[in-house]
Amino acid sequence: MEAPLIGPAGGVWHLVGVAGTGMSALAEALLDAGARVSGSDRFLDGGEELPALAALRAQGVALFPQDGSGAATGRTEAVVASTAVEADNPDLVAARRAGIPVLRRAETLARVLAGRRLVAVAGTCGKSTTTAILGHVLERAGLSPTVVNGAPCPAWTRGGARTGAVLRGTGALCVAEVDESDKSLLAFSPAAAIVLNASADHFPLGETNALFDEFLSRVAPGGPVVDARREPPPGAVEGDWSVSFVFDGLRLRLPCPGLHNAADAAAACRMALALGVPRETLAPALATFPGIARRMQLVGRRPGGPRVVDDYAHNTEKLRSSLVALRERSARLFATWRPHGYAPLRKMRADLADMFAETLRPRDRLFLLPVFDAGGTADRSVSSADLAADLAARGLHAALPATPEDAAAAILAEAGPDDIAAVFGARDPALPRLARYLAGA
Repeated sequence: MEAPLIGPAGGVWHLVGVAGTGMSALAEALLDAGARVSGSDRFLDGGEELPALAALRAQGVALFPQDGSGAATGRTEAVVASTAVEADNPDLVAARRAGIPVLRRAETLARVLAGRRLVAVAGTCGKSTTTAILGHVLERAGLSPTVVNGAPCPAWTRGGARTGAVLRGTGALCVAEVDESDKSLLAFSPAAAIVLNASADHFPLGETNALFDEFLSRVAPGGPVVDARREPPPGAVEGDWSVSFVFDGLRLRLPCPGLHNAADAAAACRMALALGVPRETLAPALATFPGIARRMQLVGRRPGGPRVVDDYAHNTEKLRSSLVALRERSARLFATWRPHGYAPLRKMRADLADMFAETLRPRDRLFLLPVFDAGGTADRSVSSADLAADLAARGLHAALPATPEDAAAAILAEAGPDDIAAVFGARDPALPRLARYLAGA
């Protein structure tokens, strides 16, 4: 087990890309553990004052340009970066020159959580939702868990004072989402674990399943494991904006649509029972689950306009699940999606084309925004226009608006009160702004 972090007397932990959901959550977890934190981010350099940055600044995080100036201040204990940060990033270059340790996000989070009874949540899809549901159920059961999630929960923001991705508890239990995309879930040896599902997202399916099997082998002996890959999904019934299912003889209702959300909730319930939550707590806890940001989030609607949904779905299976759930609730579905990177689009292109063609009805509309470009040395030889051409060959027309504003104008000119306008995609902060604009907020 890693040694716990040094408290306020220690140096500063500098986080590269601190505005990202995972890194901002790590920053807040570090603060809660008594560490001092600084950070940098490209969005900050570009003048984007994101809610996560405002919350971290208010909690005492010193924010620097991403030019190396914050990484080697003479007080820096370590520089932390995700595996997505390129080696020539100025902060990493400055840290190496100064002989400052460079750590990965997962190994740092493992140190933050050392000494806690960790329940780690893994899977290709649904990790953030399941982590939030399990944290909510444990909180309602009076166990006061600490939760470190991959998405903000509006109920945990305290009016904007916190990021919403971390629930600070006082109990022994900690629930954390862990990531398979860079195999960093293997940095954890949890007391209990959930694996929700596996698909060929970042690796071939066989390699993905082997990775999850290795992760489960790291669970403490006798610790509870929920492996939903090998358990039948619950028989679920969709409501207007909810889904219900039978679990352990109980009819449970979750105020979020989608059969995939029912499967996530069932996995959370299985783990909650294994952790000692009373069975009678499950129904009232699930019924009051407040949802999380950008996970089938119902944003609102303009008078006479469509219902607007904001969703983080960015890979084939997540998009399919969300589109199916929303299609069943709309006369027409107006879907806007921005690919979150060139490499993911290139890898998923054929599967995405098949999925959109199979899922969307002739009366639905699809808007493909340009690929989100985070800079760096990416191979930019693929575009949203290429995916649109693939779809045209399958008989589905996709519009190619140049900007979110162009997409909004087209949607608002056509969509009506029986329709749903859904905004999909990861990484780009313009996407939730687009959803709020469509809803008239």
